[in-house]
Amino acid sequence: MPLDHRRLRGPDESQPPELWAAQPRDGGGGEAEESGAAPRDPCALRPLFARAGLLSQAEGSAYVELSGGTKVLCAAWGPREAAEPGGAVAAGRLLCDFRRAPFCARGARPRPGGRRREAEREAAAALREALEPAVRLSRYPRARLAVSALLLQDGGSALAAAISAASLALADAGVEMYDLAVGCALCRPPGPWLLQPGEAEERGSAARLTVALLPALNQVSAVLGGGRGGEPEGWGRALRLGVEGCQRLYPVLRHCLLRAARRRDGA
Repeated sequence: MPLDHRRLRGPDESQPPELWAAQPRDGGGGEAEESGAAPRDPCALRPLFARAGLLSQAEGSAYVELSGGTKVLCAAWGPREAAEPGGAVAAGRLLCDFRRAPFCARGARPRPGGRRREAEREAAAALREALEPAVRLSRYPRARLAVSALLLQDGGSALAAAISAASLALADAGVEMYDLAVGCALCRPPGPWLLQPGEAEERGSAARLTVALLPALNQVSAVLGGGRGGEPEGWGRALRLGVEGCQRLYPVLRHCLLRAARRRDGA
């Protein structure tokens, strides 16, 4: 009997698909693994990798990656003339944009819609609130500066990583700044506050907090977040913990800028 070459031959042996079905997230397997894992130090920072000056199409750029999967790419442009109708503009404007890549989250891709775009607008507003105190906008009258952040992978603490990456991109673009804005995230699961939580820790938390600090000035530029319950003293301890985390991350970002400057001078 002649073979039908238009069809692919199946395997000689097969198994039912139930054997290969993925375990649900709320199933017993994941809980067993999480319960068997050793509890991490709530004051421990996740390893951070940062690099500035990656994109040739932008005047300034930076990439920040946190251990656990969070990856953010930022680009900065400006200053550009602001086409403002009417009178003169006293100071420059900082325009921030935040986008989530369709493949940044685990599981099924979210459908583009109003809810997702609204979350991106809220993140862009938070990014602008954290960055504006760090930029000397008075030195750029009638001008606008633009920063765009793209979340490539969301492994937790995404907004804090975007704040640090956007600050690096502005500094790499030669924008005059008072200091780098360093972001650090916290969350409160059942237990103490955790520094730089992962995606699973954020998902099961009752409260979240993102602190942006200008370490050289010892000035908090933004405190973002919210949640349910907790004593006021606990929120105060969380704020102090976030400030300490930003100060510990500051040397890493400064070293990243120095390496970018040396590469630029060497070229």
